[in-house]
Amino acid sequence: MTSYPLQCAVIGNPIAHSRSPEIHHAFAKQCGLALQYQRLLANDNDFSDHVRGFFAQGGRGLNVTVPFKEKAFALADVISPRAQQAGAINTLWMQDGQLHGCNTDGIGLVQDLIRLGFDPKQQRVLLIGAGGAARGVLLPLIEAGVKQLRVVNRTAAKAQQLISPLAHTTSALEAGGLDNTQGIWDIVINATSSSLQARHPLDVPLSFSSQALAYDMVYGAQPTPFMQSCLQQGASHSADGLGMLVGQAAESFAIWHGQRPDPAPVLTFLRQQLES
Repeated sequence: MTSYPLQCAVIGNPIAHSRSPEIHHAFAKQCGLALQYQRLLANDNDFSDHVRGFFAQGGRGLNVTVPFKEKAFALADVISPRAQQAGAINTLWMQDGQLHGCNTDGIGLVQDLIRLGFDPKQQRVLLIGAGGAARGVLLPLIEAGVKQLRVVNRTAAKAQQLISPLAHTTSALEAGGLDNTQGIWDIVINATSSSLQARHPLDVPLSFSSQALAYDMVYGAQPTPFMQSCLQQGASHSADGLGMLVGQAAESFAIWHGQRPDPAPVLTFLRQQLES
């Protein structure tokens, strides 16, 4: 173990529910690092003060969660390409006197898809939703080499707006409304909060290939309504977003500490906690 604890934290509002401390402490134990990882509660008025104060006191790395990812984007001096495309930052660190920012959500999703046996390379992917969650995963999915990536949203114009900065880079990108889900899909990803809002269930007709995955970014003790609906419509597999949560944390950890932890045992532990 290192002789002194490295200082890391997650900042958000609300923040008491965050599982980041237990995830990062488990990673640190794997890698032989002494780590102190805390939760920081902030508001719109003092977010930047908290961030600057944390790093002024020697902080190593800071995760950013809702509702401050856009504020972190505005605050950073050096922004990664993934964060540039997302317009949001969930990982901050100081380097050479400058505040650096990255968005690890998308790479966390891609790594989880691979873990599940659904490498998105050359796959037909439908991404439902055009908000911040979808924006954060768009570039990593393209970089993973998808064959087709269609973004659909209740407001088709918002989906079109989401893909427009990247449309010139690949012919795989498409956009449309929720009535534009026609096709046979290998992976369907729910990037909306519909599974948290029983009053507004996501009712979208879907067709799946013989081996297809329905993936919901929301996670819980039970399969989400989206997962259940997709299985009824023919998806062979389903998964929630707990693996994405652990995967994006592993990427942040690697950025800060130069060591890549194994997410698998941490994911197993969190799953057991949820189900109990």
